[in-house]
Amino acid sequence: MPLRKLLEKIRIVLIHTSHPGNIGAAARAMKTMGLSDLCLVNPKSFPDEQANVMASSAEDVLAHAQVVDTLEEAIADCHWVFGSSARHQRSLAWSLLEPRDCAQESIRIISQQGGQQGNLQGKVALVFGRESSGLTNEELALCNQLVHIPTNPDYSSLNIASAVQILAYECRLAARDWMALDKSVLEDSTSELVNAAELEAYLNHLEKAMVRSGFLDPEKPRHLMARLCRLYGRLGMTRSELKLLRGMLVAFEKC
Repeated sequence: MPLRKLLEKIRIVLIHTSHPGNIGAAARAMKTMGLSDLCLVNPKSFPDEQANVMASSAEDVLAHAQVVDTLEEAIADCHWVFGSSARHQRSLAWSLLEPRDCAQESIRIISQQGGQQGNLQGKVALVFGRESSGLTNEELALCNQLVHIPTNPDYSSLNIASAVQILAYECRLAARDWMALDKSVLEDSTSELVNAAELEAYLNHLEKAMVRSGFLDPEKPRHLMARLCRLYGRLGMTRSELKLLRGMLVAFEKC
């Protein structure tokens, strides 16, 4: 299996990018490492000549970039979503991966969706927030895990294209290492993980059921749905498991 087959399953998502030059520089960072799937969520200016200039021969990545209105659209077909975060402390505690662990987990998830047959179906999103403020709590709730680049604590400011470069580099190394493994020792998994759109549909169903039952007071939610999003997001649920949970919900609603 060509290395590019693994790397093309990694989507770089940039949210509300204010400087078009950063989009071009991110595209260049992607292409140097063999990544090609770029998705832009409501960029301030795109297409833009400054993006083309900064892309420096990576204009093909820009030409094929998707432009969408929301993060939900950007990750709908992805089976796992990593959010890039520079902040350690938030209202709800997160476990943070470093770039190398994130990359290795990404390749594991992608390769799991196809096993030894090589028919890779999995897709992973690496999400980067606004240059000035990063990801909102609502956007973080759509992520399965967070990745944090350890920087100098006395000067932690990192350009978004540089952050993309670091993660893209680690993904290429992880993919290369996976290619070198003896595939006979790998488990042939045929259980497909649910994608972000399927998980969101289940969580919407669950929320409505909890409201109807009185378990969830929409006036005083107490971060309940955020906690449940976090719980289900880190499970790596398969489609057969999701079908079981949806069936249970329907049965409970009839009681």
